Amino acid sequence: MLKIRLSREGAIHRPFYHFVVSDSRKRPGANAVDRIGHFDPTRKPPVSHLDLDRAEAWISKGAVPSPRVNAIIRKARKARA
Repeated sequence: MLKIRLSREGAIHRPFYHFVVSDSRKRPGANAVDRIGHFDPTRKPPVSHLDLDRAEAWISKGAVPSPRVNAIIRKARKARA
């Protein structure tokens, strides 16, 4: 099963995340099927750039977003409307 989730990168105490579509059986840092955006929680307010069209395309193909990614997708949909 494919999942849309956050993959952590960055340095110690300086997290930076990528929104990735990957196989749920693999660890989040493994090779991803697709990268669809990034998220920087260290900035105030947190900055996220998510390609909503590609995320919705993956969801229509059966990918399941994690709870955190699902909240960010809902927020992006509200901002788009």
